[in-house]
Amino acid sequence: MSPPSSQKSLAFLRSIIVIRLINAFWVTTFFQPDEFFQSLEPAWDLAFGANSGAWLTWEWHHQLRSSIHPAIFSVAYIVADYASSILPVSTAVRDSIIVGAPRALQAVIAALGDWYTWQLASDIYPDSNVSSFALFLQLFSAWQWYCSIRTFSNSLETTLTIAALYYFPWRELLGVASTTKDNPKPAGSIMRDPWSLRVSLALAALAVILRPTNLLIWATIGGLALTRIGLHGPSPLTQPSVWVLFREAVLCGSLVLAISLASDRLYFGFWTFPPYNWLTFNISKSLAVFYGRNPWHYYLLQGLPLLSTTSLPFVLMGLWRPAAVTPEQANVLHTLSLAVCVTTAALSLISHKEVRFIYPLLPILNVLAAPLTASFFTSIPPSSDASSPSPPRIRNKPYLYLALSVNVLLAGYLSFFHQPAPLSVLSYLRNQYTALNPIPNSNNDDLFALFLTPCHSTPWRSHLIHPHLNAYALTCEPPLHTKPNTPERDNYRDEADRFYDDPVSFLADELFNPNATGLPLPRYIVGFEGVQPWLEDFFGRTGRERGMDGVALTPVWMAFNGLFNEDWRRAGKMVVWETGHRDQADDVRAATS
Repeated sequence: MSPPSSQKSLAFLRSIIVIRLINAFWVTTFFQPDEFFQSLEPAWDLAFGANSGAWLTWEWHHQLRSSIHPAIFSVAYIVADYASSILPVSTAVRDSIIVGAPRALQAVIAALGDWYTWQLASDIYPDSNVSSFALFLQLFSAWQWYCSIRTFSNSLETTLTIAALYYFPWRELLGVASTTKDNPKPAGSIMRDPWSLRVSLALAALAVILRPTNLLIWATIGGLALTRIGLHGPSPLTQPSVWVLFREAVLCGSLVLAISLASDRLYFGFWTFPPYNWLTFNISKSLAVFYGRNPWHYYLLQGLPLLSTTSLPFVLMGLWRPAAVTPEQANVLHTLSLAVCVTTAALSLISHKEVRFIYPLLPILNVLAAPLTASFFTSIPPSSDASSPSPPRIRNKPYLYLALSVNVLLAGYLSFFHQPAPLSVLSYLRNQYTALNPIPNSNNDDLFALFLTPCHSTPWRSHLIHPHLNAYALTCEPPLHTKPNTPERDNYRDEADRFYDDPVSFLADELFNPNATGLPLPRYIVGFEGVQPWLEDFFGRTGRERGMDGVALTPVWMAFNGLFNEDWRRAGKMVVWETGHRDQADDVRAATS
C-alpha cells in the first residue's frame, strides 16, 4: 500500500485541525500552572511590555527557560490584539479573542502532531488499516484530548518529536543493506538529497532546546543508527554517509542553537543559554525535590497507564514484541521501542516526576500499538479482486465500545467538571472590572482582588487581561538562598505554606500588617470555601483591631470545582467574597453622578 496521497493527507489535516479547535474550546478546566506561567505569562510580557502586569516566575529571572516557546504565543497575542482593535466588538468580546488566541494556535500545533503520527504510521506499515488505527488512537486518547491543546512546552515538544521522527530517513539510516539485484537500495540517497534529514534534525534540535530531556530519544536513535546493536542485517551506512549524517547534525544543531541564542538575547537582554543554566542550576541547587518526590516506578505504574488508558495492553505488547513483518520494519519499530524504554528508565531516576514529562512518547506508543489494535478490533475478509480489497470488518465490538466509552467519559469529566473554577473565576473578575471601569484608570492603585489560594491556583495576566486590574496572590518561591540538605532548606516555608500554617496570624502579621507595608483592603477576596472561617475570624476580631472596621464579607460568586482534588487546600467550591471596599473608581463615579 502506497503512502496516502498529498490531497488525501491535506484533507485529513484540515479535518484534524477542526477537531482540535473544537477540542481547544471545549476544555474549560485548569490542569497545571505551567500551562500559563511557563508560556503565556512570558508571552504576554513579550507582546505587551514590562508594564503589562505579567507574572514572571523565578525560572525566568534565572534564565532557565528558552524564550522560543513564549515567543511563538506572543505572536498570537499581537495578532489577536490587532484584529480585535480594528473590529467593532465590545470589550468583553475583545478579551475573549485575546484569551482564546493561544488556545487556537496550540490546537493547530496539536493537530499537526496527530497528523504526523498518522503519516509516520503510513510510512512504516503497508496496511492503511493499521495507520488509520494509529490516528484513531491519537484522536480518541483521553490524555491527548485533555493535554494536547494546552500551552505546555511538553505539548509543543510532542509535536516536534513526532514530526522529526516522520522526516527521519529510517531506510537510509536503519534499513537493511541489500546485496541483491532484485531489490536494490537507494544507497547514498541522504548524500544526494539530505533535506528530509535536515528537517528531522532541525525539529529534533528545537525539541531538545525546549526540553533538554528530549535528547534521550535522539541519543537512542542515533546510537542504534551508528552501532546497529540488536538490529537486523548489515548497516546500509557507508563511511561517506556517516560523515554526511555528522555534518548535517552539526549544521542543523548550530542553526537552531543560533536562533535560540538570538531569541534569548533579545528577551533577556544579554547572552545566555537556558538549557545549560537549567542543568547547572538543578545540580547546584537540587530544587527538583521542592516540587515533590515520586517513587522510581511512578512512570511504570502511573505514567504509562495514564498516557495510554484503554490502549495500555496493546502498548505493552507493542513495546515487548513489535508487530513487524519485514527486517526494515523490525529495525524501525525496535528502535522506537528502545527509545521509549530508555527515556522512561532515565526519567525514572529523577526524583520529581510528572506524566507530561513522558508525553512526547505518546505518539510513538500509538504507532507501536496500532497493528495490534487493528488486528484485535478488525478483520480483513478474503477478496478475489486484488485491485479493490474488501473493507475491514469490526469485531470484538463490546470491548471497542467499552474502550471508547471509558475515554469519552474520562475526557468529558476532565474537560468540563474537574477544576473549572480557576478559569471561570477570572472571567467573573474581568467582567466585574470592565463594568466598574469602562475607561481604565492608570492612576488607580487600589487592590482589586486578593487570592488566598495555594500559589498558582489560577492563570494570571493571560486571563485577567487588563494591566490596571491590580491583584495579589500568595507566592511559593523556592529557597534559592539555601543550600541542599541543610536545616534552613528543610524548614523553609513559602508564603502559601505560612498562610495555611496559621491563617489568622499570617493575615494579621504579614498580609495586612500596617507596620510592614502590608496590603490595602481589596475589593474582592478569592479562595476555596475552606478559608471562610479564617476570614470571618480575622475580620471579626483581629481586623477590627487593625482599623478594618465595617468589613462584611459577602459571597458574590461561587463555582463547583470537581468531585475530588489531590490537594486538601483546593477542596470544595471556589468563592469570591466582596469586602464592601470602595475604590477610587467608585469615588469618581459618585462625584460625577
